[in-house]
Amino acid sequence: MNTPASNREATPETLPRHVAMIMDGNGRWANGRGLPRFAGHKQGAKTVDLVTTECARLGLEALTLYSFSSENWNRPAEEVELLMALCHEHLVDQRDRMVENGIRFRRLGRRDGLPEEVLRESDACEAATRDCRGMTLCLALNYGSRAEIVDATRELATAVRNGELDPEAIDEDTLAAHLGTRDLPDPDLLIRTAGEMRISNFLLWQISYAELVVTDVLWPDFDLDALHNAFRAFEGRTRRFGRVDPPPPVANED
Repeated sequence: MNTPASNREATPETLPRHVAMIMDGNGRWANGRGLPRFAGHKQGAKTVDLVTTECARLGLEALTLYSFSSENWNRPAEEVELLMALCHEHLVDQRDRMVENGIRFRRLGRRDGLPEEVLRESDACEAATRDCRGMTLCLALNYGSRAEIVDATRELATAVRNGELDPEAIDEDTLAAHLGTRDLPDPDLLIRTAGEMRISNFLLWQISYAELVVTDVLWPDFDLDALHNAFRAFEGRTRRFGRVDPPPPVANED
């Protein structure tokens, strides 16, 4: 996972704490080269390694990658099977490297429906990296944000029913503590590749105040320059969080 640093780095003091990424364009990358769609997914897995290594090197607190949505089960069965096999292979390949690089791994999304070997390996990655103190890598797998919020709400409802929680005590922090990203800062930057202008049911609660950067670059072509271009775009944003900029100081005419 060791990768030479880009010569177009963003300023460390202004880097986001948590970056979320919608990795789009694998199929279009393959189609444009006359290759099967799966070739794009395999090339995209290499980009995952590149981006993860760079974000960890830069000291980001968290990186969340949208790997497989709950809606992706609607794809052709053969493609889904190959994607699950690729996911398993990638987790096996990267487990020791994550430990070496101090990266803590976390899977987001429902367990139901995922192949047993994928669950087993993702659990093994979480266990192996539990004590790592570097960046947290969240892999959204069989993930849908609406489902995540529903699951959190059910947990809260159960706690209320069991007398463990006063409904009047429920606030935004209470619900956030039941999401998969609990104990992580909310993403302050969301990057989407391949030019699509939509959120696709990804981290709807968590990205309420995230800055959005959409690039036409397809995910397999997303390199370190593209990553740092997104970081510099983030640097140039003014984050107001509902406030207005203070008026400029009035010059003293004395």
